[in-house]
Amino acid sequence: MSWVKKLTLLASIFGTCVPAFASEGVAAAAEPLFHLGPLPVTNSMVTSWVVTVLLIVGIRLAIKRPKLIPGRGQAIVETLVQGINDLISPIVGPNVAKPAFPLLVGLFTFILIQNWSGLVPGVGTIYMVDHETGSWMELIRPGNADLNGTLALAIVAIAGWFYFIMRYTGPALVLKDIFGNKADKSEVPAIIYYPLFLIFFAVGLIEIISIAFRPISLSLRLFGNVFGGESLIHAMSSMQRWGLPMPFYFLELLIGFVQAFVFTLLISVYIGLLCNHGDDHAHDSHGHAEADPKEAAH
Repeated sequence: MSWVKKLTLLASIFGTCVPAFASEGVAAAAEPLFHLGPLPVTNSMVTSWVVTVLLIVGIRLAIKRPKLIPGRGQAIVETLVQGINDLISPIVGPNVAKPAFPLLVGLFTFILIQNWSGLVPGVGTIYMVDHETGSWMELIRPGNADLNGTLALAIVAIAGWFYFIMRYTGPALVLKDIFGNKADKSEVPAIIYYPLFLIFFAVGLIEIISIAFRPISLSLRLFGNVFGGESLIHAMSSMQRWGLPMPFYFLELLIGFVQAFVFTLLISVYIGLLCNHGDDHAHDSHGHAEADPKEAAH
């Protein structure tokens, strides 16, 4: 039996196991399974923890003993690492590519597996009774179908962005890039050049507002796509038709990859806008320009 037929069979079996009350769709908020003191542990948090452990253990097992001729597991990890590195290096710039790589590859891998976790048989189809309310709730819920989870990812990503721009560009150049006059003084008459300071300062204020909304847009985009996909799968599965959810599973595979790719790409672009000044100059931690070694040799 081919893997496509196996996946179709699993999707159909678990789709028919969805209880009737699940046809209403996925709950908008993650539901607490238990409490650790005052901290509620939700079904999405448990899924996130499981995905984290599986990633750590899986990658450690795949590259436990690296070989010159890689095996299947090592080849998969190397392909992922090389692919993300080739993607981000031209965007963030050569000066930041290496230090930013762990953050970006971690975001992409974690978000991708989290997005795909909702397609694992049993996720979203196993229910338990909430003894406090007497209602039914999902035992397992994808981490990115919870707005708290995507917001946490966005905050971590923006914190990493802030560190890299301050470390490799410097506060002075960051402020100049946001609020500075972009016109060339030698090409623009003084009567026009100096009033432009006010215009670019106003544009800088708009840019600050845009930066402040980045965590919100990142988290809502990811949450909306994953939550919408979960709701769609639930709706199709509740129709009790063998094989009906199958096309939507493949659609969610594609959407899960695209959303992980877009999230990582946007963070790379945010970093590159301030840190990637081309190959001609690099900047130290204080924001001072340093001559390129190749130019210095000449």
